[in-house]
Amino acid sequence: MRVALGLEYRGTAYCGWQSQPSACGVQDHLENAISAFLVSPIRVVCAGRTDTGVHARAQVVHLDTPIDRAESAWVRGVNALLPADIRVLWARRFPMVDGGDDTQQFHARYSARSRSYQYLLLNDSVSPGLQHGSVGWFPVPLDVSAMHIAAQRVIGEHDFSAFRSAECQAKSPVKTMYEASVTQRGAVVVFDFRASAFLHHMVRNVVGSLVYVGAARQDAAWFENVLASKDRSRGAPTFAPDGLYLSAVEYDAAWNVPPFRPRALP
Repeated sequence: MRVALGLEYRGTAYCGWQSQPSACGVQDHLENAISAFLVSPIRVVCAGRTDTGVHARAQVVHLDTPIDRAESAWVRGVNALLPADIRVLWARRFPMVDGGDDTQQFHARYSARSRSYQYLLLNDSVSPGLQHGSVGWFPVPLDVSAMHIAAQRVIGEHDFSAFRSAECQAKSPVKTMYEASVTQRGAVVVFDFRASAFLHHMVRNVVGSLVYVGAARQDAAWFENVLASKDRSRGAPTFAPDGLYLSAVEYDAAWNVPPFRPRALP
């Protein structure tokens, strides 16, 4: 049986998604909880790794096990063994396909058509208190319209080396950006990106350079030139992880993956 789980987590207390020798990753805590639930060692595969301090509203993982449990039992049982800031929201069981490859069997990573990230930035003279760790912060007023116009330059297939960290392990820096937008909700500036996949620190580096545009330190032409340069040193510094969320993972409807219900407080 292959089991897919939908997760949300607050990344503040963790060193990112990936398992680490010190067991500080979200993956470590999830695998420990599932292993205890099944009384059997388990490894999981995720749709997209998140960095230290980055959150997820819609992470998807899968695991293989011969042990059958009701989907509702997966949610209740695993959550009872997880830290309070990691939650399983839904479970879906997929019978294994004998001799099937990754195109015939649901796979959290390889079956995904796109991933979406959202960055929330408090644009206010006073740093966040109640929202500390949940939003980024920039104290100088930003031109949201200018940032949105500049963000359109990343739509399409590009070599995103200029927004890629030196530690990135992706085989290719070429990704396809399907959507990019910058909007404002009160004092919070919202950056939304949907792409085939993302490079290490890619969203945070794009946000940092867009903030330079919004603060009138640079213009949209500069942003486009940074992208074309394929040179990370040409862009702005990497923005803080606090406001970054894995917000969606898209799969073909045939997989019947459950939707993530909105859970944000009003």
